[in-house]
Parts: sequence; structure tokens; C-alpha cells
Amino acid sequence: QVQLVESGGGLVQPGGSLRLSCAASRNIFSISSMDWYREAPGKQRELVASITAGGAANYADSVKGRFTISRDNAKGTAYLQMNSLKPEDTAVYYCILSVLGRDFGGQGTQVTVSS
Repeated sequence: QVQLVESGGGLVQPGGSLRLSCAASRNIFSISSMDWYREAPGKQRELVASITAGGAANYADSVKGRFTISRDNAKGTAYLQMNSLKPEDTAVYYCILSVLGRDFGGQGTQVTVSS
């Protein structure tokens, strides 16, 4: 099993920034791809950003230019830097680690964008 621990969520005003972290419990991180999803009440879960083991990143159109996904293999941690936050970014954010045909998820972290 792989345990993931997300952190960095919170309450921020529109236009503000947050950085989410997702730390993996095992040293398979370097060969894993990482995804950040979000789920808001009444909405479908949305894939926000993903990064391959080699570092190639992709983003949902709704966050392009505002969010940046990155990874630190030495620390076994993935990050989601979120800038220019909007109220519609309010959601629970989850990280998913994919490796060797299996997926592992964290408990989620709440992000609330409100004045």
C-alpha cells in the first residue's frame, strides 16, 4: 500500500495563492505519475493537473496559466501551486498516485476561495 498525505488547503481571498502538497509514503514515487483532482458540491470530479514520472505536465483548461504542478522525487512529494484563485476553484482537492497499474489516493484537502 501507498499512503498519500495532502496538505496546504485553506481559506483564501479571490486573487490569492495556495500551494498544495502531496507526500507519498513509499519510495516508488520517482516512477509514478501524479494527478490532482478536485470535487466541488454538485459538480463532477475534475482532473485539474497531472505530471508524468518524467516531469511532463498537463492542465485542465480552467486552470491553465494559473496553476502549476511539480514534483520533488527526492522528497517523494508532488505540489500544486495555485495562483489567481477564483471562487469557482473552491473544492476538495485530491492527489492520485499511479504506478504499475495501480492507483492510490489521499484524503483530500479543502480549498475555499471567498472574500
